[in-house]
Amino acid sequence: MKKILYIFLIAVVVASCARMGSPDGGWYDDDPPRVLYSTPAEQAINVKEKKMTIYFDEYIKLADPTQNVIVSPPQLEMPEIKATGKKIVIELQDTLIPNTTYTVDFSDAITDNNEGNPLGNYTYTFSTGEQIDTFEVAGYVLDASNLEPVKGISVGLYADLADSAFRTKPLQRIARTDGRGRFCIRGVAPGEYRVYALQDMDANYMFSQKSEMIAFSHETYKPTAGPDIRQDTIWRDSLHIDNILQVPFTHFYPDDIVMLAFQEVQTDRYLLKTERKEPDRIGIYFSYGNKQLPILRGLNFDADSAFILESTPKQDTLTYWLRDTLLVNKDTLELSMEYLMTDTLGQLVTQLDTLELVAKTPYAKRLKQRAKEYEEWQKEQEKKKKREEPYDSIYPVKPLEMKYEVSQSMDPNRSVFFETPTPLARLDTAAIHLYSKIDTLWYRAPFEFHQCDSMLRRYEMIVDWHPDREYSLEIDSAAFVDIYGLASKPHKEGIKVKSLEEYATLLMQIKGTDQKRVVAQLLDGNDKVVEEARMESDGSAQFYYIKPGTYYCRAYVDRNGNGEWDTGNYDSDRQAEDVYYYSREIEAKAKFDLTLQWNMTERKRNQQKPGKITKQQPDKEKKRKQNRNAERARQLGIEYVKKQEIK
Repeated sequence: MKKILYIFLIAVVVASCARMGSPDGGWYDDDPPRVLYSTPAEQAINVKEKKMTIYFDEYIKLADPTQNVIVSPPQLEMPEIKATGKKIVIELQDTLIPNTTYTVDFSDAITDNNEGNPLGNYTYTFSTGEQIDTFEVAGYVLDASNLEPVKGISVGLYADLADSAFRTKPLQRIARTDGRGRFCIRGVAPGEYRVYALQDMDANYMFSQKSEMIAFSHETYKPTAGPDIRQDTIWRDSLHIDNILQVPFTHFYPDDIVMLAFQEVQTDRYLLKTERKEPDRIGIYFSYGNKQLPILRGLNFDADSAFILESTPKQDTLTYWLRDTLLVNKDTLELSMEYLMTDTLGQLVTQLDTLELVAKTPYAKRLKQRAKEYEEWQKEQEKKKKREEPYDSIYPVKPLEMKYEVSQSMDPNRSVFFETPTPLARLDTAAIHLYSKIDTLWYRAPFEFHQCDSMLRRYEMIVDWHPDREYSLEIDSAAFVDIYGLASKPHKEGIKVKSLEEYATLLMQIKGTDQKRVVAQLLDGNDKVVEEARMESDGSAQFYYIKPGTYYCRAYVDRNGNGEWDTGNYDSDRQAEDVYYYSREIEAKAKFDLTLQWNMTERKRNQQKPGKITKQQPDKEKKRKQNRNAERARQLGIEYVKKQEIK
């Protein structure tokens, strides 16, 4: 009896200690499901049947097989792939090709039913001939514009090395990229191949639409293999390594191809929509711009000199402002529009449409609203009059509501911008004044004022600001008058230009390229451009007036010198303009001058972009579970073995 009581007390104490020291949440199951067997067997040869079944050691889920599972050679008729309980059933619909190795690439679409642990990069293989082709071709696909890993894009091989193959033949063997942008094409026969990436929009396994993201290269590859050693790490806990194992394996080459994917400019031109959201303007939207603008003819009004045209730089969005208030007050405008559009053969042809544009708010309703506003104003003035307060006897004229983009704490390299809500009929620059304070006296400060390029209603005021000096921007009334006679109100705003001691300066010494037209870009933590600087003839790019903080840097080769990154074109054999990332953070501190050396080609493109600004992050949930289990093991003082993925 005493012995039983003694055991009971020990059990209570142990249980109590376990509750006190146990981390919250308990263990996570981070083990993926395991394949037990399959029919036909994995790596089977001389397979004739088109139905395969794969059995697992636990209940599994298969995420969207039509999108995530890919069969090589590509299947023109979609195979049926279903998961039920602890098995996956595959039924191919196409006729089996003789003497061919087939692979069914599940990527990470197979997970266990409880925790969603993926069976990463699983591929089922069989052959209709006497042998299994075992070579592999692997690498990465990155977005050419920002080196982001591209997830889920198809990557395939052609033994036909002609450029026309990508346009006329389905890819021979394919795989899809994972969350790192990595692909591995398995079951490859000996030979010489070209590699392509394709975001296949119409499931024909060839490049047939401009909307499809693609990557191509003229380089050819001959798959090989050889023995190699990899290191597997055994972790004691989340901080300490217990052992590093040397594990032999077969290394397949090439395994480091980097494909830079881009989407061609969508040059097909068609009319998207026309609208009249506001009564004073007509909006016309095209899928692509053209220098030859539409010809508008009024059907119930005279369209000659009726409009002021505002266009985007690409001329794909056109806004026609109505000059005459009589037309503004007209509820329905009927007109014909003659414009260019792309036909089914890809040629520009003339199209004639008849448009009926109705104002969203009818004129009668607008009049009623104005009358209501006037009535409310009258009541308010009567109340002021009774209270013997100052009141207005004349209904105030609505002013032109200007938008001033000016900071009261100004950076020395910034401009002041003015934006008008409607096109201007008159602009009086003599009514715009800028004063600078020197000691205790105010003096006129010089400035330049001009309309922004290709922008009808936006203006820039350029000032040679003096650091650590006060300015006063003063604008007289009626400096801006729009086409409807509305005038701007007077405006006054104080400006203090920051001291140079509040900034850092960065000098990037760029190497690794023989290109002369390189544009460097300073980026924030969201991969957004903060500043741009062209590389000088000595290979330097200089950034001034940098606020303290953490930055990143990228650069692109501006081949055509237009000051913007340009995409590629397959038929013209033109790759997208090259983009590179400085692989480390840049810490800018006030009053510091930084000089950094940057060899743009020192690292492969897939190793350049810093992880903190890479948006496409792989397997976050799996890593979180493993880290939690490792931390729990550390607290319990036991060994935790973190399984390593074979690279």
